[in-house]
Amino acid sequence: MTLLRSGSATDTGLVRSVNQDLAVESANLFAVADGMGGHAGGEVASRLAVDALSASFGRQPTGAGLSEAVSEANTVVWEHSLGNPELRGMGTTLTAVALVNEDGRDALALVNVGDSRSYRYHDGELTQITTDHSLAEEMVRTGELTSAEAAVHPHRHILTRALGVSSDVAVDLWRIQPVRGDRFLLCSDGLTNELDTAQITEVLSSVTDPGEAAGLLVRAARTHGGSDNITVVVVDVVVGEDDETSEPTVAAVSSDFRSSTDQTEAEVDDATSLPPAAAAEAGLPSRRERRKAKRRQRRAARGRRLITFRTLLFVILFGAILVGAFAAIRWYDTNSYFVGVSKNELVIYQGRIGGFLWYHPVEVQRTGATTADVPGNYLGALNAGVEESSVGAARNYVANLVNIRQQQLNPQVPATSPATTPTSSPTTTKVT
Repeated sequence: MTLLRSGSATDTGLVRSVNQDLAVESANLFAVADGMGGHAGGEVASRLAVDALSASFGRQPTGAGLSEAVSEANTVVWEHSLGNPELRGMGTTLTAVALVNEDGRDALALVNVGDSRSYRYHDGELTQITTDHSLAEEMVRTGELTSAEAAVHPHRHILTRALGVSSDVAVDLWRIQPVRGDRFLLCSDGLTNELDTAQITEVLSSVTDPGEAAGLLVRAARTHGGSDNITVVVVDVVVGEDDETSEPTVAAVSSDFRSSTDQTEAEVDDATSLPPAAAAEAGLPSRRERRKAKRRQRRAARGRRLITFRTLLFVILFGAILVGAFAAIRWYDTNSYFVGVSKNELVIYQGRIGGFLWYHPVEVQRTGATTADVPGNYLGALNAGVEESSVGAARNYVANLVNIRQQQLNPQVPATSPATTPTSSPTTTKVT
């Protein structure tokens, strides 16, 4: 017989305006969901997921039933997004642990999709059971990043798996031996983004009541920054197997488990679970076979990443539009010239009068002509700025003004080329 005790806490944090996280606590099911997809979408996705999970698991309270429940939750969120255009793109992470009885023995079944996490605190040590389904974590597994680099990588929040973003989802499933005194932690990334393993371990080791421990962890994460919603569920094994002489068993049924009625479960012991001799005695695959299987699973998982070809194409097209818009704005601004006044001297500028967006006029040439060298009735237009099509046209404009002023002062002096009478410019913003 196994008896569990739990406690939970959640907080919006200091940055978000709404809480899109949800926690589940029942007699035999515990979960954390972290919604995504905007204000409404994230809340809707997490609520749909946990409701579907609870209902489905209640009908089939087994390890396979828990995995099937996650798949059913995925379908519910996916179909809801298809029927509601304003919710397209919504999704949620989900990590859950459930007490199940199989073959007459109690066990804990644990599932995970996304980057919410489940940990096990056993014999003074905290061990992460789940693996983040994120782009940064994929790079860690392929050797491109270290764990420390992944923790601060700009792509650490890009998920490669989540519920509700496609019609099918791969579900990680573990079966765990419940040992008396063990403590399990389920949390959204709002906790692990703010607190490190040592800080979490300190709370779990010093606070006996699971509800108080959950609350203290949430408050600590909020104090350390609170940049996201924070949700924690702590589950204690009050009565379970009294196993003080051996390591607890954490067996991964599959690190890429896809629920279906025609799939055969291949029990594979996790790298931190059974020792080699015990694994061989139990008929489990060798370490070499497990590594090969994991490599195959990683390759298969890449084909289901959220960063699909369609998404990549959209990013490329969007980038091309931005580049095109930037080029058009630059052409519009730099393909214009005007004559203005700076410190009583006529100056030729490149750009739009008054500037345009982030572009400001650039001085091209100081003509040497002053306001005293041009007719007084043109000064108003010059102070506002007189547009011309090119630098040459601007020079001719200034030369004409000087020529007109010279004729006004010396009527007997013949006009010099160019003899075109300058026209007044449109009234625009004054250059400062």
